[in-house]
Amino acid sequence: MTHDQLIRELQKYADPEKAKHSARFFRAGPGEYGEGDKFLGIKVPPQRKVAKKFQDMELDEVAKLLHNKYHEVRLTAAYLLVYKVEKRDQQTLEAVVKCYLKNLEGINNWDLVDSSCHKILGPYFEDKERNLLYDFARSEDLWKKRIAMISCYHFIRNNDFEDALNIAEILVNDDHDLIHKAVGWMLREIGNWDLEAEESFLKKHYQTMPRTMLRYAIEKFDEPLRLKYLHGEI
Repeated sequence: MTHDQLIRELQKYADPEKAKHSARFFRAGPGEYGEGDKFLGIKVPPQRKVAKKFQDMELDEVAKLLHNKYHEVRLTAAYLLVYKVEKRDQQTLEAVVKCYLKNLEGINNWDLVDSSCHKILGPYFEDKERNLLYDFARSEDLWKKRIAMISCYHFIRNNDFEDALNIAEILVNDDHDLIHKAVGWMLREIGNWDLEAEESFLKKHYQTMPRTMLRYAIEKFDEPLRLKYLHGEI
């Protein structure tokens, strides 16, 4: 299996009209967060189908996909890496994480981040020090910051909130909308498991945190409680 074979398979599903829409949706215009990205116009289900078909591809070939100029090729590579680690074989997981981190510049939009990091880095850091995620959270790189936050989804789902709350604390005053949404999303997920833990964070920050972050965080609250947060009445 080669990267060229996978790309040829993907190209069967290309749609030029959808490509134009994707470029707008993923903000690929000048000065936008996805500036310069290229699209083939391929829906997610075919990408997943191709990724599963090629999941036994060698990692050096996958790395080439992560450097491809087309968004869907990189996303398919991310799906492929996720499929590789689903069985949670430790040797495979370590190899996939090494490939993922070495080629991280290819994980450069929110869908690439959100579909991969918590399924790859989350399991890897389950029983390890998580200093790298804190380094990412403190970096100037938008995607590393989002990776730091979304990777915590794995820990949250295992009833482990400490790092998610610490990283949210680092990012709570970030100025980018995509970080506001990521932090709010993870706070909401914490609340699904432990509302008291989420509210402890919110009571400290809700008056100054970005409005989008707050709205995401309280989205599933009962209406009276949600309105109290929105109106500053806590």
